[in-house]
Amino acid sequence: MADLYLITGGAGFIGSSLAHEVLRQGGRVRVFDDFSSGFRENVTGLGDEGVEVFEGDLRDFEQVRAAMKGVAYVSHQAALRSVERSVDDPISTNAVNVAGTMHVLAAAREAGVRRVVYASSSSVYGDSTELPKHEKLTPSPVSPYAVSKLAGEHYCRVFAKLYGLETVSLRYFNVFGPRQSPKSQYAAVVPLFIRAALDGQPLEIHGDGHQSRDFTYIDNVVQANWRGFHTPGIGGEAFNVACGERHDLLEIADLIAKFIGRPLERRHTETRRGDVKHTEASIDKIRTMTGYEPTIGFEEGMRITYDALVSGGN
Repeated sequence: MADLYLITGGAGFIGSSLAHEVLRQGGRVRVFDDFSSGFRENVTGLGDEGVEVFEGDLRDFEQVRAAMKGVAYVSHQAALRSVERSVDDPISTNAVNVAGTMHVLAAAREAGVRRVVYASSSSVYGDSTELPKHEKLTPSPVSPYAVSKLAGEHYCRVFAKLYGLETVSLRYFNVFGPRQSPKSQYAAVVPLFIRAALDGQPLEIHGDGHQSRDFTYIDNVVQANWRGFHTPGIGGEAFNVACGERHDLLEIADLIAKFIGRPLERRHTETRRGDVKHTEASIDKIRTMTGYEPTIGFEEGMRITYDALVSGGN
């Protein structure tokens, strides 16, 4: 029988994209999600293809333990995302992202899981001015969200060293792509900008718009997760997942204007609390140790994402 992969947060943007890849590779999928931010339509219809949906809350250890039975690999994507949300509500961020991750690791150890791949974040680097960010930099988080993600990494490393549970942490740099929702007040900038442009609304740009990010198309992130599951000898490691280049918010606005074929109104507002000015990743480590290589670049990924939203995506 094919291996069973548990994807926490599997109804979300990244989790559901990974579920499709696992199915494509011949695996079976169990989705664990509370549907607080994931969408049922992301997993609707996948039951016929071998996806089991388990509705539950990471904060409930017994629910996590029940979902872990028979699982070979875990992709721990579920979290309360967004720096801004964590500033507004640090207690919930800690409960889901830190205690929830502990529940996943403890249940995985108990169930004899082969490897847990943990979704971490570039935010762990904080406001260090050194570019590109590399894994030997000392993390310096500046938001509760970043602290929670770093705590999860530390727990992954401890479970690998202390209990022999293989773990891999992936530090995502600003993931974007189809199925990423623009509807939340904490939505990511790419779908938010595209949706505003399509609706004829001004693009809300925090600060001067020159803050830059290493925007990473979803297919590259899915590839990194698959390699994280199956590359031997990388247990306990943390890797940047990115493209190794950066683009600022004004560049995104210009590109969307090019796609839509008209100038876009922009409204500048205050800089968001907890934000850092620039991120750019070194991807030397993940290239060397896993063979990861980005396959879709920034502009191509933006075009695909734009077309998906035009055609009726989120």
